[in-house]
Amino acid sequence: MTDTNGFELSITRIIDAPREIVYRAWTERLPEWFAPKPWTTKVIEQDFRAGGRSAVVMTGPNGETSEGDGVFLEVTPNERIAFTDAFKAGWVPQGPFMVGVCTFEDAEDGKTRYTVTARHWTEDAMKKHREMGFEAGWGQVASQLAEIAEEMAR
Repeated sequence: MTDTNGFELSITRIIDAPREIVYRAWTERLPEWFAPKPWTTKVIEQDFRAGGRSAVVMTGPNGETSEGDGVFLEVTPNERIAFTDAFKAGWVPQGPFMVGVCTFEDAEDGKTRYTVTARHWTEDAMKKHREMGFEAGWGQVASQLAEIAEEMAR
C-alpha cells in the first residue's frame, strides 16, 4: 500500500484483454482514447521513459483547446506508467496540478485490472479536478481505452 496524503481520485476498469495488449493500446493508440469524445487528441510528444516528455493538445467540438505538457516519472512496460504536470521537459518547473499513476494488473480469465489515479498536492486541487468532471471524463477515457484494447485482443 502506498502512503499518500489522501488527495486522490481514482477509476478502475476490468478490461477483457491481457495487460500487455492494454499497455500497447495505452502507448500506441493514445490519440484514439485519451480525450473524452467528441474531443480529439493530438500527440506532440510521448517519450515513454522516466524523465521523458508527455505533451498533447486536446481539441473540443467547438475548437476549444486544452494543452497537457509534463514528464513521465516511471514507465514500467505492462505494469505502470506515472506522469506529472509539475514539470515540463528538461525538468522546468510549472504550476503542479497532479501526479497520474496508471497500473495494469492481471485479473481473472486473462483480463486486466486497469486503474488510473490522480494524486493532488492539495485538497483544493483535488476538489477542482472532481468539479471539472474527473469521474465522468476519466471514466469515459478508461472505457474508450478498454474498447480499443478489447478490439486488439480479438
